[in-house]
Amino acid sequence: MNTLLDTLDYFGFIFLELVVLFLSISTIISLILQYIPKEKFSKYLSGRGGYFMAGVLGSITPFCACSTIPLTLGLLNAGVAIGPILTFVLVSPLLNPIIIGMVWTLMGWKACLIYFGVCFIAALLGGWLMSVFHAERYVRKFVEAKASCCGGEPEAEVVIPTFKGKLKKAFLDGYGDLQGVLIYLIIGTAIGATIYGYIPQEWIISLAGPDNIFAIPIAALVGVPLYIRAESAIPIGLALAQKGMSLGAVIALIIGGAGMAIPEMSMLLSIFKARIVAAIVTLIFLTAVIGGYLFDWFLV
Repeated sequence: MNTLLDTLDYFGFIFLELVVLFLSISTIISLILQYIPKEKFSKYLSGRGGYFMAGVLGSITPFCACSTIPLTLGLLNAGVAIGPILTFVLVSPLLNPIIIGMVWTLMGWKACLIYFGVCFIAALLGGWLMSVFHAERYVRKFVEAKASCCGGEPEAEVVIPTFKGKLKKAFLDGYGDLQGVLIYLIIGTAIGATIYGYIPQEWIISLAGPDNIFAIPIAALVGVPLYIRAESAIPIGLALAQKGMSLGAVIALIIGGAGMAIPEMSMLLSIFKARIVAAIVTLIFLTAVIGGYLFDWFLV
């Protein structure tokens, strides 16, 4: 009975914390983005420091795959260089204010700093390497998407003049984003709560504890095909860490799972040839492994 109560208590506390965090950060970011004309994004990415700006764009925008792919098409149509575009593709699913806020809140500021640094630098290097090897040769011929990949026609952007109106729209956007990921938050928190309440700590330690040097690459390999949204992976990872899984293995699982969603991979194959997509998956795997070992090194 105590185990069940502990499990339900864990679920309720973590779920409420994540919902409040998600809604708050989504509202703030939506409000900020209303003051930045979208046409300026392409200009920033095409100028000097395009790689850095692409990393920043991917870090501040809480895009799902359905938003990332149309924007990638738009950047290609706008003539942005392939390197910054692929930097954006790499960084977007791994870094956004919601994920950063979750890592900070649940794992601490040091873990958050390392996570951000590893993912951001890996995306910059990955985009640069793609450019060096002339990845533009492997871009498929395409036409600009006329509709959202989620279905339906894209809505015309409406400019709202007042701050109150913008704030209301930002909250509604944040609420809509929350509805889109709510099932993932519920599933992830439920799995995490079950792990917290019922999985023996000794079993977790034996498989993925700090003494198992292969725990990190195994976690990264499991994560890449698993497809865990970061919103789901973080509460699962927290529960695993509390059961004795090394923090490095937890981070490797999060990066591997969140870095390449299966729907995004399939949509990327409609834009890029298989070599680029395979290179992206390889880069994510290496980022997960390197990031995992760095976590265990710096946070021991």
